[in-house]
Amino acid sequence: MRLRMVILTVIVLFAQETWAQTNGLRVMGSNGVKGVIDELRAQCEKAIGRPLAIDFNTSASVKQRIQSDESFDLAILTSEVIDELIKSGKIAAAGRAELARSGIGFGIRAGAKKPDISMPEAVKKTLLGAKSITYVPDGASKVHIEKMLDDLGIANDMKQKTVFAKGADEATRTAAEGKVELVLTLISEIVPTPGLDLIGPFPAKYQNYVSFAAGISPKTKNVEAAKALIQFLTSPNASPTFKAKGMERISK
Repeated sequence: MRLRMVILTVIVLFAQETWAQTNGLRVMGSNGVKGVIDELRAQCEKAIGRPLAIDFNTSASVKQRIQSDESFDLAILTSEVIDELIKSGKIAAAGRAELARSGIGFGIRAGAKKPDISMPEAVKKTLLGAKSITYVPDGASKVHIEKMLDDLGIANDMKQKTVFAKGADEATRTAAEGKVELVLTLISEIVPTPGLDLIGPFPAKYQNYVSFAAGISPKTKNVEAAKALIQFLTSPNASPTFKAKGMERISK
């Protein structure tokens, strides 16, 4: 009897996995929208009537994989990367949709004293006084972070204090665990991380926003499901979650 139940369980799990692989919508997404999509996943799947098979990474990394002809149905990446992939024919121009944008901020282990970052001089003092910082060298916010360090005149000083992370998850996790003092990354990557507090956004002088858009693979056989997902993500029903995770809608 027990053996029969084990066999039945295995058959059911195999059937579910096969169904998911066959009918699941393959989504390749940027780390910048991970918090939002994770929170909305159940609603997304209900809206499109099938499961999501999602893979998150930096937009730069996903771009390379798409250019190498990796199979996918829908991509949610920085708007810049989506447009580049449209130009190269890897994403269809039809159906492209802007979703939201995120500013860049500072994160620190939850409960730790938050340093002053209100003004450029305060940021300079805070960074020079920090034992260590981390950010992702191929992340969407890298160019803006390094421009700020250059403008503050502390780029060389920060080199020995910088611990480069392989991805947003690693960057935010190490800061949450106190292994590095500060993480500099998209606010939408800081806010959803357990054990991590948002100190605040970059001062206005250095603040930049990274926009995210969705695009459909020209080779997908799941066009309607991909369109349905975009429709849900751009709907008012999804807006509160984008806001709660540190993102803001882009005014048309």
